[in-house]
Amino acid sequence: MTQHPELTLTENRPFQTQRTDTWWLQPLAVFLGLGTFIVYATFRVFEGAHFLHGPYLSPFYSPLLFGTDAHTVTHSWFGMMPDWMPGLITPAVLILWAPLGFRFTCYYYRGAYYKAFWADPPSCTVSEPRKGYRGENSFPLIVQNIHRYFLYVAIIILGILAYDVWKALWFDDGNGGTTFGIGIGTIVLAGNVILLGGYTLGCHSLRHLVGGVIDLLSKAPIRREAYNCVSCLNRHHMLWAWMSLCWVGFSDVYVRFIAPTFDKVWIP
Repeated sequence: MTQHPELTLTENRPFQTQRTDTWWLQPLAVFLGLGTFIVYATFRVFEGAHFLHGPYLSPFYSPLLFGTDAHTVTHSWFGMMPDWMPGLITPAVLILWAPLGFRFTCYYYRGAYYKAFWADPPSCTVSEPRKGYRGENSFPLIVQNIHRYFLYVAIIILGILAYDVWKALWFDDGNGGTTFGIGIGTIVLAGNVILLGGYTLGCHSLRHLVGGVIDLLSKAPIRREAYNCVSCLNRHHMLWAWMSLCWVGFSDVYVRFIAPTFDKVWIP
């Protein structure tokens, strides 16, 4: 009779496993991908400049509540940044808590960065470097339960970003008016809305909101169709999450590179 090796972990050594595959590749890729985005986003959020070019507004700074100079103040909601505002508070700091909070509490991203950054656990059947497990029922991880409320704000911001695409269709004609057109930036910002829409509208919480409460979706045909649409996006939630994350970063990079003062910053 064939003897099978013991499959349970009998010692509590960090990263102990009987797996022979390259299980560490996925958490490493997540660590590098998210780490790169976090470093770049932190730099851009506190830079507080080069986020507007013509009708193109970086998604990192949308909605633009306050402007920082004569050029950006004409596109802001409430005029110039107040003088009493601390220097570290940029227009991006005022609004990025919402989309970042939505991603940070996202069901997919939790599983991704728990493994990649906290090794909790590093992967399936791989021992983690701690003995206790408290789950998400105590501080600080209990905060993850507010994901459904971040969803409401994320949908509003998605609508604002879609309006930014509309504004990106109208260019200064040089005579004090505007003219319709489609530039590369228009396409870049439109792609950002499409990918963010696929990610946001495929959210697990939205799927529950659309299909929850009632027992038989067949008795609510409109909700059933909405549930099927959300479920279709939800099946590829991880793909939407990464594509939208990369594209929102690319959108900011694009606006950053074509900003009027870019050459003054990077070229001696």
